[in-house]
Amino acid sequence: MSLTRRLENIILTVLTFSAALVWIFPLYWTFVTSIRSDENVAGNTSLIPDEFRLSAYVSAIFNTKLMNWYINSVGTAAIVTVSVLLISMLCAYALSQIRFPGRRLLYGIVLASFMVPAQTLVVTQFILMKNLNLINTWAGIILPQLITPIVIIVYKQFFDSVPKEMREAVVLDGGGEYTILFKVYLPLNWGITTAMAIVTFITVWNAFFWPFLVVTSEDMMTIPVGITQVNDTFGVAYARLMAIAMLAALPVIIAYVVFQRRVTEAIMISSGVKG
Repeated sequence: MSLTRRLENIILTVLTFSAALVWIFPLYWTFVTSIRSDENVAGNTSLIPDEFRLSAYVSAIFNTKLMNWYINSVGTAAIVTVSVLLISMLCAYALSQIRFPGRRLLYGIVLASFMVPAQTLVVTQFILMKNLNLINTWAGIILPQLITPIVIIVYKQFFDSVPKEMREAVVLDGGGEYTILFKVYLPLNWGITTAMAIVTFITVWNAFFWPFLVVTSEDMMTIPVGITQVNDTFGVAYARLMAIAMLAALPVIIAYVVFQRRVTEAIMISSGVKG
């Protein structure tokens, strides 16, 4: 190996390690703070844990509505994930495999919507939810989060890549569109479906802005929104605030560690989409 190549490898390793430290440091600091007493947090800048107390976690679990927020987050994320995958799959299959007037125009609209920042739709979505009396309802939380054109695009790219001979063989055997989609195409793209499901679930779990706008009832809040109420309840109690933040992030951390390869695949698929 040449000296230049070794130098490049060393620089790349240092940059990767530095990026990993930047990513993991907030989690580490949150954990260290959460296991300290509230009296020991203020003014303590030590990066090394100097005490180990679980009182903040006990207080977060039993003195807040954390379990209720967990149920809300899991339910919302699960419903949105299943709905997004099913709707996107059906839409992508129609755009890819079924010939009908306006198909190209419809796909162009999907591509165009992918280029529109979600934040630009917040005002109109909020007005629509208010006019439909969906504020502080599950429908108000879930419906706007079903707009995910990237999943449609990814599925269509896959359906376009399937050999036409496979579809023709199923049709010759008497199979309809249902058979082609769910019994032939779907088993072929379980990897894509799994990756999209994981990323969608994590995205909805972490969603803060829209649930924060559309929900005012504490009983209907998801975890990211509920954390703001913990701060109001405890005042400046950093240990307990960090404890509930760790508990809120725990499912996402576990999901990423367990499904790291699938998450990476989904990100690569999404970033490599072509129109």
